[in-house]
Amino acid sequence: MSDFICPEKETNEDYIGMFAVTAGIGIEKHLEHFESEHDDYNAILLKTIADRLAEAFAELMHEKVRKEYWAYAEGELTSKADLLKEKYRGIRPAPGYPACPDHSEKRKIFNILNAEKVLNIKLTENFAMYPAASVSGYYFANPDARYFAVGKIADDQIKDYANRKNISEKEVRRLLIVNTL
Repeated sequence: MSDFICPEKETNEDYIGMFAVTAGIGIEKHLEHFESEHDDYNAILLKTIADRLAEAFAELMHEKVRKEYWAYAEGELTSKADLLKEKYRGIRPAPGYPACPDHSEKRKIFNILNAEKVLNIKLTENFAMYPAASVSGYYFANPDARYFAVGKIADDQIKDYANRKNISEKEVRRLLIVNTL
């Protein structure tokens, strides 16, 4: 991901940021009610709506960052089809997804944003977000930024990553189990 950050000497028009949003605060009592009534349909429907609202809010915030807050794409005109195909400048990858598969990096985002206190989103010991209808990640404004998938990583990369994170190689293998050889 760091490839998408221009050195300061090259440009002053590059940005990186972080975000966290939720749409799930307060749904537990409704879910409990549905579950007590054995109403799986409405429980699933409520969870799905909350998830979609959180994703929609993350997308809206990304648009506001591009067009208003950082304003590097003020005149951006995108159709709904372009939005779905992510045909705009910038990306918003999230820890735990293919471009940055280490879920533990969410802790840094949460600490910097003070997300647990300000937004009442909690991280579990395995870095799942609670409420589940929450989204967090990074904003990259670099025009060359693209989504990609991290492939398998070799032992030397595991060792290097462990050193940089100041954790054991065993912990790296646990965190990146899908990416280890």
